[in-house]
Amino acid sequence: MKAKNSIGLGTAAIGRPLYINVKQEADSVSFSLPEFKENGLQVLDEAYNQGLRHFDTSPGYGIAEQLLVKWLEKKNDPSIFVSTKWGYTYVADFDPNAKQHEIKEHSISKLNEQWEYSKKLLPYLKVYQIHSATLDTGILENEVILKRLHELKKENNIVIGLTTTGANQAEVLEKALSIQVENEALFQSFQCTFNVLEQSILKHYSALKRLSGPIIIKEALANGRLIPTTNYSEYHDLYYFMIRLAEKYDVGADAIALRYCMEIFPEASVLSGADNNIHLTANLKANQFSLTNSEIEQLNTFGISSDRYWQERKQLVWN
Repeated sequence: MKAKNSIGLGTAAIGRPLYINVKQEADSVSFSLPEFKENGLQVLDEAYNQGLRHFDTSPGYGIAEQLLVKWLEKKNDPSIFVSTKWGYTYVADFDPNAKQHEIKEHSISKLNEQWEYSKKLLPYLKVYQIHSATLDTGILENEVILKRLHELKKENNIVIGLTTTGANQAEVLEKALSIQVENEALFQSFQCTFNVLEQSILKHYSALKRLSGPIIIKEALANGRLIPTTNYSEYHDLYYFMIRLAEKYDVGADAIALRYCMEIFPEASVLSGADNNIHLTANLKANQFSLTNSEIEQLNTFGISSDRYWQERKQLVWN
C-alpha cells in the first residue's frame, strides 16, 4: 500500500490544545473542551471535503483518536486510511501550565492497552506505528514486542511502522529496516521528520522507496521555523528565498515547505498539522504548483546538521 502524492492530516493539534512550536501570541480566550471537540470534528470534515484521505493520530495526541473514531462512524469510504501509534500517553488534561504533557512507555503492557482502543479505528486503520522509536529504549531489540507487532499485522492485515525523532533518525531507520520476524521484514512504513532544514533521512532514500507501506513525512514546517520570522536571523537567506517563491506561486511559505517535501518524496503522505480551516486551506495550496529542479536544488542547500536541528528544536516550547 502506497500513499498517494498528497497531503494527509496530522491530528495532534486538534486533539490537544498545545504543541511544541515557535512561540505564538497567547490566546486570551478561555479553553472549552466541548468547543475544542467541535472544532476538531469540523477540521476533519473540512479536510475530507477538500480531498484528504489520510489521517494520522495517536493516543499521545489527547482526544485525537477518540475524535477520529467518532467521526469515522458516519463514514463509509474505503479510500480513507488511518495511521496511529502506541507508546505515548497524554497526561496534561488540557492544562496549559502542566509540567508534563505526555509520558513515553515502550512496554508490552502499554502496547496491548493502547491497541485495545486503537483497534476501534479498523477497518480504516492501515498503519500501526511505534511512537518515536529510539535506540536508547531498546524497543528495536525487544523480541516480545516485535513478535506481538507481527501478530497484529497478520491478524488485522495492517502495516507495521514506526515514527522517528531526534538527531539519530537515520540510525534508527537503518536498524529498523534490518529487523525481521518469521523471515519477513517487520517495518514497512516510516514516519519521519523531513523538511528543508532536516534532511538526514535522505541517506536511506532508496530503501524507503522500496517499502510496501507508506512513507509519512511529519514536521514539514519544522515546528514553525520555516515560516519567516525575526526569531532566527541565521535563516535570513532561506526566508528571503522562500518569500520569493511564495510570491511567484501566489501561496504562503507553508505551501512552499510542504511542496518541497512532496517533490523530494513523491509517493509520500506529507502531513499538515492544521487545527483550523484557514491554515488547512493555505497548506493545501501546495497541491496547486510544482517547484522547478533549480528551486529544489537551492532549497536543498539550506539543510543543516541533525545535531543543530534537534538542539534548536529543544528550545521550542509547548504553546
